[in-house]
Amino acid sequence: MFDPLLARIGRALDAARIRYMVIGGQAVMIYGEPRMTKDIDITLGVSIEAIDAVVKAAHDAGLEPLVDPRSFAAETMVLPCRDPGTTIRVDLVLSQSAYEDAALGRARVVPTAGHPVRFASPEDLVIHKVIAGRPRDLEDVRSILSKQPGLNRRDVEETLRGFEAELGEPFVERFRAATR
Repeated sequence: MFDPLLARIGRALDAARIRYMVIGGQAVMIYGEPRMTKDIDITLGVSIEAIDAVVKAAHDAGLEPLVDPRSFAAETMVLPCRDPGTTIRVDLVLSQSAYEDAALGRARVVPTAGHPVRFASPEDLVIHKVIAGRPRDLEDVRSILSKQPGLNRRDVEETLRGFEAELGEPFVERFRAATR
């Protein structure tokens, strides 16, 4: 059910030349233990100035915005959509931070329903999950680490230290606690 939709979204974003990577539960299913998820989260490498191109790509993928795209995305940097055929929610997250730009460059292509779809690297997915910090996210971190023994923990900790300095939260300790 998710794979054809991911492929359709990937095709539309590729056609629009919008850099993207799938994050969240869909990416966890690639790198960790499969789990139930009801939505799709995708980071886009664009700012709010590109909202018209994002709305067009969403439309081309067959998605319906759930809100007024311009005002809601300007406030939240998220365009929540729904696929009418499956009722699956798709959150398109706009971001142009230096970290997200680098993460988009590290994204991995995974063949999905006949299309090369870009997923966050396992390291970047762990970073996203540690920063979110909810119990489900920390379970996902453990799952990814158990299935990805070659994951570069040093790079993860280094990136988390940078976020600690910026946001003042103990991300490295949260990561280490999730790995015990």
